Amino acid sequence: MTIRRIGAEGGTGTGGQHLPFARAVEAGSWLKVSGQTPMRDGEVVEGGIVEQSRLAIENCIAIMTEAGYGLEHVTHVSVVLTDARYFQSFNKVFAEYFSAHPPARICMVADLVVDCKVEVDVTCYKGE
Repeated sequence: MTIRRIGAEGGTGTGGQHLPFARAVEAGSWLKVSGQTPMRDGEVVEGGIVEQSRLAIENCIAIMTEAGYGLEHVTHVSVVLTDARYFQSFNKVFAEYFSAHPPARICMVADLVVDCKVEVDVTCYKGE
């Protein structure tokens, strides 16, 4: 099985910190996208849960697209919210992207290491 690392040089996190992990890893027909927060150019974009959810998902989609995958290839999504009250609003945004090809999903509430409301990661599969 071939393993390809996308963005292995790492990105830039808050405060200019170097992130020591790949944006995504493709192993065979599987793609695992690292958790994405509502960041642009290394800084969290201010806004409510709706705006932050859209940007976190869009960041995942950008990495998927770069790797040659689309929403139809998403098999699983992991979501971390910092407040359970965000659940319904997040679901509305989630449906905007995934209603045509609903993946399996886990959604949990936890503190995040950056000051934002949501983090999203995706797993994709693209068979022969």
